[in-house]
Amino acid sequence: MRYKAVLLDMDGTVLDTLEDLASAVNHSLERFGLPQVSVEQVRASLGNGAAWLIGHCVPEGCPKALEERVLAFYKPYYDAHCRERTRPYEGIPALLAALRREGVKLAIISNKPDPAVRELAAAFFPGLLSAAVGESARVRRKPNPDAVLAAAESLCLPLSACVYVGDSEVDIQTAKNAGMDCISVSWGFRSREQLLEAGAEKIADTAAALERLLREAAPEPEHSCADGGAVV
Repeated sequence: MRYKAVLLDMDGTVLDTLEDLASAVNHSLERFGLPQVSVEQVRASLGNGAAWLIGHCVPEGCPKALEERVLAFYKPYYDAHCRERTRPYEGIPALLAALRREGVKLAIISNKPDPAVRELAAAFFPGLLSAAVGESARVRRKPNPDAVLAAAESLCLPLSACVYVGDSEVDIQTAKNAGMDCISVSWGFRSREQLLEAGAEKIADTAAALERLLREAAPEPEHSCADGGAVV
């Protein structure tokens, strides 16, 4: 494989977090006497961070002050319950382990708050990742390229030596904004049709298909720092 690093979205790409997210959203809505939403509504609202998610799950006309209270309750509740039903997608741990053995650097990029990203990354992929980057005061959420740039910098690699893997239109736009290659996956929160509409050029339907796409022709790696990035 000619890529030196693979940067991966978290929710819907390496981890199936939908059930825990939907449960936390509905618990937060119930806490404030608001109607529950379907899992599909939660799925459709994912990809742009917690504020966007809650804003698209509260009922139309919900006062902004109440929406903010729901969000403030949701964030710590989800952090405390984010690992109850969350699991890696089939074939992903084995693929990441194989890439790591070949010397490919791996990083997780997410719109989740940075502490939750690091916790989930360490819990489900111990020893496999060189970086895990979430939203913080210094890193704007995707599709801003901040997290991608921060990950590549921590790995001491140019973006031309990296490829970004994600499951949504947000990830496609993030890669475009960063000026880097992108592979989309169809097993997450968006369908193949939605990905194509968003401009996806390469789509993997399984972990095995993702591996094949990763091994296709890619840019020759440029000079990088010696083994940059600490394994998490």
